[in-house]
Amino acid sequence: MKKLIFISILLIINHIVFSQTTSVYHQKRKTTISISGEKFLINDIPTFQGKSWKGYPLEGLLPNSRMVQGIFDDLNKETFPLWYYPDLKTWDAERNTNEFIQKMPTWKKKGLLAFTINLQGGSPQGYSKDQPWENTAIDESGNLRVAYMNRLEKILDRSDELGMVAILGIFYFGQDERIKGEDAVKLAVQNTLKWLSDRRYTNVLIEINNECNVRYDHTILQPERIHELIEMAKKPSEIGIRYLVSTSYGGGTIPSPAVVKSSDFILLHGNGVGNPADIIEMVSKTRKVEGYSPKPIVFNEDDHFNFDKPSNNFIAATSAYASWGYFDYRMKGEGYNEGYQSIPVNWGISSVRKKGFFDLLETIFVNSKE
Repeated sequence: MKKLIFISILLIINHIVFSQTTSVYHQKRKTTISISGEKFLINDIPTFQGKSWKGYPLEGLLPNSRMVQGIFDDLNKETFPLWYYPDLKTWDAERNTNEFIQKMPTWKKKGLLAFTINLQGGSPQGYSKDQPWENTAIDESGNLRVAYMNRLEKILDRSDELGMVAILGIFYFGQDERIKGEDAVKLAVQNTLKWLSDRRYTNVLIEINNECNVRYDHTILQPERIHELIEMAKKPSEIGIRYLVSTSYGGGTIPSPAVVKSSDFILLHGNGVGNPADIIEMVSKTRKVEGYSPKPIVFNEDDHFNFDKPSNNFIAATSAYASWGYFDYRMKGEGYNEGYQSIPVNWGISSVRKKGFFDLLETIFVNSKE
């Protein structure tokens, strides 16, 4: 009898917990991202509706910044000490995420509508030949690690409240080899989409992997086959949410016809493209790729600045009607306040370079007139 009572109590507790969880997940989200032709829409309204700057239309653009380390951690005890906060003398993954969230309203006020955040991060040193650290929300079998996803949930909840969009990258070269086999790669994609759909997120764009043409171990993550994962990820979830999906290539590379055709939006990188005129040419060439139909073109990584100059990559992309994304890392000899990719991160507008970007962003997208 006592055993039956105990089991009954457990069932009641489980029912209460499940009901509370599903009630949270079933609540309607505040922010929805969608596409109409070359334009992005938030809650069915084109971004920056009716706005232009110096004759360049802004309606439908999605200015963004590469903030991929928002859920960073390092499971390698050997490299863990590399990321110590200067004041804390250790690394703290929860502090990193909490400080990210604290600064999001400031970014939004300056005109930033979107940020890229990755399940496998990016190089915490900016550019790295080797990656001995283990920063991945995906385990070797393709399952999602709870601690990472809890941090991501906090960020996505806040972005939804603020009316911001997350460009969620799943795989990153240098970390993808920690996943064992193609089936596990596919499972990681399925698990990611299910996790998002279960929580009813509608403000998320999917980037299958960062720079698919850069040293990925799994062939399905390489240029010849990456469109297979794009097509797989485009399938509606069990509750009918259909995520918008793309992938990116290394700096200056024009996507293949298969990727252009299968992607909902096209991701370009401006790394290595120092001449703003070449940014415009990249956009033009992309629109001429076989299989192209009108869809948004987005730079979500570009490490060129010159924000105080009359010509720079940001302005060039905008003039070609392509969204532009800021990529900033801590360069040699620079301190804690520099860069958004290097760990530990000061997520504030804490350097001359960051201020230059956000000031130009505000000038173009906030202060421009309709």
